[in-house]
Amino acid sequence: MLKLLNKFLSSMGEYILLMGKTLRRPQKGRMFFKLFMREINDLGVNSFGLVLFTSIFVGAVVAIQMYNNFKSSSIPVPPNFIGYATKVVLILEFSPTIISLILAGKVGSYIASSIGTMRVTEQIDALDIMGVNSPNFLILPKIFANILFNPVLIAISIVFGIYGGYLAGVATGNWTQNNYIVGIQMYIPNKFIWYAFFKTVVFAFLIATIPAYFGYNVKGGSLEVGRSSTQAVVWTMVMIIIAELISTQIFLS
Repeated sequence: MLKLLNKFLSSMGEYILLMGKTLRRPQKGRMFFKLFMREINDLGVNSFGLVLFTSIFVGAVVAIQMYNNFKSSSIPVPPNFIGYATKVVLILEFSPTIISLILAGKVGSYIASSIGTMRVTEQIDALDIMGVNSPNFLILPKIFANILFNPVLIAISIVFGIYGGYLAGVATGNWTQNNYIVGIQMYIPNKFIWYAFFKTVVFAFLIATIPAYFGYNVKGGSLEVGRSSTQAVVWTMVMIIIAELISTQIFLS
């Protein structure tokens, strides 16, 4: 147990030191912008289809579950609340958290494997020899791309999740289109929106930096790159869940 704790603390120290080198002003602004736009495409735009598909079906499932829960309740619940409850659940939990966990698997494995491959092929060593701040050069564009584009993906997820609930009503006939639309127009506190996007930014930072740490510190060959990618995804998901608990306590307590 003590050995595991020492290893965890050592890894945390290495992670903090790596972030210290990463979070600095880029050495060449034009090159940083070029890498940033490439990461926007690789990490964000290429995830659009997956987010869209997942959100529609998650929204449909949430709406159907809300309908079944309200129907079995001993207290009569107006049908308008199906749309309202679907919207609130998607904003508070499902879109920011579930989509971020999915992106942790897709984006996290890509980041860890790409940086890990550069490490084992000695490309990072070559950057260091040339005097380039390799963590800043490789990781900072990924952080900025994730932090700026992930909220866009979550906003899209919320919209299409709500639309998925609408389609579920059309398909099943369990609630009317008018009732659902009235429900999604009902007021929700602004802090719910702030809460959703605050934790989205936190999750985006974790998704970019934890896999980058594992990829940057790979030792060995291609087999170790695969193992590092797996560890990166697992630890990113664990930290997202922990961050979810902390942010919920801060905002909604």
